[in-house]
Amino acid sequence: MKTKITVAALFLIGFTSVKAQKYDIKTAKTYAEISVKTDGHWEGRKYIGGTTFNNVNRLKLAPEHTDHSFDIRYEGPGWENNRIGYRLYLDWRNAIDIFGKKTSQMILPIVGQDNFDSYHEMSDWGADILKAGKGIGIGSIDRYLNNEKLHFREVDSTIASVVNKENESGVKINYYGWKTASDKIDFTSVLTIKPNQLYTKHTIKASKEIKGICTGIVKQKNTELLKKESKNKKWAYLATYGVQSLVPDKLGMAIFYEINTVENIADTDLDYLLVFKPTIKENSFYLLGAWEQEQNGIKSQEDFVKYLDAQLDILNKKGKM
Repeated sequence: MKTKITVAALFLIGFTSVKAQKYDIKTAKTYAEISVKTDGHWEGRKYIGGTTFNNVNRLKLAPEHTDHSFDIRYEGPGWENNRIGYRLYLDWRNAIDIFGKKTSQMILPIVGQDNFDSYHEMSDWGADILKAGKGIGIGSIDRYLNNEKLHFREVDSTIASVVNKENESGVKINYYGWKTASDKIDFTSVLTIKPNQLYTKHTIKASKEIKGICTGIVKQKNTELLKKESKNKKWAYLATYGVQSLVPDKLGMAIFYEINTVENIADTDLDYLLVFKPTIKENSFYLLGAWEQEQNGIKSQEDFVKYLDAQLDILNKKGKM
């Protein structure tokens, strides 16, 4: 039996969950969390039992954990602002998903509390609106080598941490001993969201120069691919738009990236991939979703392109958003 938790109930649940962080979710415009069960037990790759999910600031992933292990609420860390929410599957898939929001309130503390995957059903706050499937989701990391996408199937240890500040929230993932092909590296992802914007800044760093580190956008039916470079030829965007949400209704997805960091764009069966040049330097790009049911949301491809072009102009002038 499902117990419906409304946005009105958010304040009690949310404030309690982050009280230890001295962070008032009732007035927040950004928020990040990772929430786990600790009073159950492992049976193989499944976490059995446990009474409640509890927020932690730092989590070392259990060696038993995989997709649908049921120990982490909505399967990984989440971050949001007053317009949109995101989550990362903290397992071999490593894909970023989108929570479409119909409210400016912070909603993550109630997501998945009443039933493990109830967030796939539309509610008064919104829903999970992206089907990543076997794709890369939006703006997450994989490795593309010899026409094959290599996931995070072999990692010695994974540590996730979250931070909530006055005007930004974020998630940091440290992957130690990520093995793909004949290479083994450490890898860091830092995902940061600020108020009032649709985008997340994703900063990545590898411990060793290897070919094929990539990000991208999962392919969906009924979409158009959009590409454009800035006037100074330093920045560009890769985007899709169409009826591609799980609702189904209109959703735009985009990645803004520095042109000189990308070796090539790969058009695969599952994804549009941006393959980065080998480097040990930090590299930052921006990922975003734009859902038509967001408050005052973008409702047409024409308006989505106008929005993308305006952001590209900011990058052209300032080099950052």
